[in-house]
Amino acid sequence: MLLLHNAAIHTLDPEHPQVNALVVEPHGGRILAAGDAETLALDFPRARKYDLGGRVVIPGLTDSHLHLQHYALGLLKLDLFGLSKAECVAKVAERARQTPPGGWILGHGWNQTGWPGGFPAAADLEAAAPDHPVYLTASSLHAGWCNSAALHRAGIGAATPDPSNGQFGRGPDGAPDGMLYESAMEAVSRAIPRPSEDDNVRAIAAAQPVLHGMGLAGVHDFDRIPAFEALQTLHGRGELSLRVVKNLPVESLEAIIASGLRSGFGDDRLRIGGIKIFADGALGPRTAAMLQPYNGEPDNTGMLFTDREALYEYGRQAADGRLGLTVHAIGDRANHETLVAFALLREYEKERGLPPRRHRLEHAQIVHRDDFALFKELDIIASVQPIHATSDMPMADKYWGARSEHSYAWRTLLEHGARLAFGSDAPVDTPNPFHGIHAAVTRRRSDGSPGPDGWYPAQRLTREEALYGYTQGAAYAAGMENRLGRLAPGFLADLLVLDVDPFACPPEAIQEIKPQAVMVGGRWAWESW
Repeated sequence: MLLLHNAAIHTLDPEHPQVNALVVEPHGGRILAAGDAETLALDFPRARKYDLGGRVVIPGLTDSHLHLQHYALGLLKLDLFGLSKAECVAKVAERARQTPPGGWILGHGWNQTGWPGGFPAAADLEAAAPDHPVYLTASSLHAGWCNSAALHRAGIGAATPDPSNGQFGRGPDGAPDGMLYESAMEAVSRAIPRPSEDDNVRAIAAAQPVLHGMGLAGVHDFDRIPAFEALQTLHGRGELSLRVVKNLPVESLEAIIASGLRSGFGDDRLRIGGIKIFADGALGPRTAAMLQPYNGEPDNTGMLFTDREALYEYGRQAADGRLGLTVHAIGDRANHETLVAFALLREYEKERGLPPRRHRLEHAQIVHRDDFALFKELDIIASVQPIHATSDMPMADKYWGARSEHSYAWRTLLEHGARLAFGSDAPVDTPNPFHGIHAAVTRRRSDGSPGPDGWYPAQRLTREEALYGYTQGAAYAAGMENRLGRLAPGFLADLLVLDVDPFACPPEAIQEIKPQAVMVGGRWAWESW
């Protein structure tokens, strides 16, 4: 066993919020004791002492909404975050010079907000990669940008109809212009050679130290079955260093139920979460389902992919199979429809004598003021991403206007008794949890914009509240609140060692915090000292 000492330890345990030592059992992976170093040295004389040099310790952090396979494979793609259209094109041209003719060029992270002319087109890419198909996903993952070679590979032409819940951008002549919205993205992505299971295993394995280095001990994954297969392979090999809650896609619901998988099945390293459903699109491409039209677009209220009746039917099937629901809802209409469906589902659970599941509403980016109270009334977890507020604020101001007062409304959710779990939706945004904590506490971007008070400052959180979302809130969403999210006897020994105290540093410095080491289950998963 280890006696970790000479540290300022924030336990997030209300009975003993600060101690200077922990006793950890690496084989059992749990904390045996927390308290004063001298006392613990006497109580555990055989413990090997590990001096942390006066550093700060906090519980391990969990990203409650992340696409692990997409993020891992994305580390191999062009990084287009924060670039102008011209810079994106220049990166494509550079990659084209390094790629054999005919090979795909993939990228992720562009955002057209602020680009002259708005959305790009295939014509912007033609000269940069005349001999390569190019496919670049937007930061929202709800829009794609490709060149004519990619359209040709996918068999998309002027006669190709728009798919259900999607749309091809088109020029004046009706020919596809290279923009793909929502489900239309699948037409091109299907033409890209699929990564093998070995590819996925290698990518996720390589991504783990990257995520640990940002401060993550665990994630809740929202990718599909191939990611689950890769995670099982890594776990079977003893190479899964992250703690993973795996949410599964609704298109596989019947097979999942038939196989007997249930929410909570697995172990403390890899366990089943809920069934993921999309209720609507996203803010960036203006496909989030709204109660009122987007500003400046009187005929556009977004896209509602799954209404309350369909959500309830999926929820009923899932409940009978002992599975929870986790629903993507961004627009206020989508959030309303989802909450109404959850109300029906709670009644169904009660009527059938089924245990109430830990149902989750993912994103909740804009909620009508009359719907906030439903989160507590129905005991629905609000799984939200603080960094989306600072990323999206120009778009929210432009397309939602005054309605933005009720967007990314974490303080309002807390005041109405909602349970919060925090994540990033990576690769939509960086999975660095300290960037998320900074956004939650300051409502400002890394450059300090939009000003000292932040964007809608009434929605700012305290540091304790923000850390709760990445620790105990995430643990509750996973059904693990009795053993994860705080540093206390009997809890899993997941912790971060820091050289900066997130409770004491200036607010703007939170985003610069970098872990010195990460422990998962009593063993060092990552170290940089």
